[in-house]
Amino acid sequence: MKMFVGLGNPGPKYAGNRHNIGFMALDHIATDHGFAPWRGKFQGAISEGRLGREKVLLLKPETFMNLSGQSVGEAMRFYKLTPDDIIVFHDELDLAPGKVRVKKGGGHAGHNGLRSIHAHIGPDYSRVRMGIGHPGNKNAVSSYVLRDFAKADEGWLDDVLRGCADGAVDLAEGDSGKFMNAIGRRVNPPRSSTTQPKSEGAKVDPASSPKPDPEPKETRSPLQRLMDKFS
Repeated sequence: MKMFVGLGNPGPKYAGNRHNIGFMALDHIATDHGFAPWRGKFQGAISEGRLGREKVLLLKPETFMNLSGQSVGEAMRFYKLTPDDIIVFHDELDLAPGKVRVKKGGGHAGHNGLRSIHAHIGPDYSRVRMGIGHPGNKNAVSSYVLRDFAKADEGWLDDVLRGCADGAVDLAEGDSGKFMNAIGRRVNPPRSSTTQPKSEGAKVDPASSPKPDPEPKETRSPLQRLMDKFS
């Protein structure tokens, strides 16, 4: 069994915040893969279903971000899981908007949700780092992550969330490469093979250019041509 954890803050006030992209990813996975309705348990909202061969529990902690580890630790102990079974979806300031990376273990880089999870289950779980960009000023980080995504973000955000749902089976089965490819196909769809690049005007092949008709061959004798001049 695997457990996918999405990080965010509970309630409609925070639903569209950048900090809630983890919640958004799990909502897309649950909808696209026909998971059971969300219900309250483990100080959070859970939904159960299958992704390929794997049984998967989706968990959205409702303890607020700073205490996310309480919910994760409780669910992990109940199902007798290990950190290897846990994959956490979270916002990432150090990645540009639309960029996604999968990482196993490591530090929490100051992310309060990850800091709490570290405290309860240790660092050896996997993360799906979902880029939201950085405001450019350390003092502006808190207000930045707690603001809704801008209108201009809607395109790439929808692509990333759909890509996460597309690749969820691969992620559950341990193939992070295929998971990343699924996101890439949404964010940077391949060009059609029939699409031709625009040229700077049509070029004509000299060999295919129409040639002027040849002059008719002269059939008169020199004497006839001379007589024609005086006729």
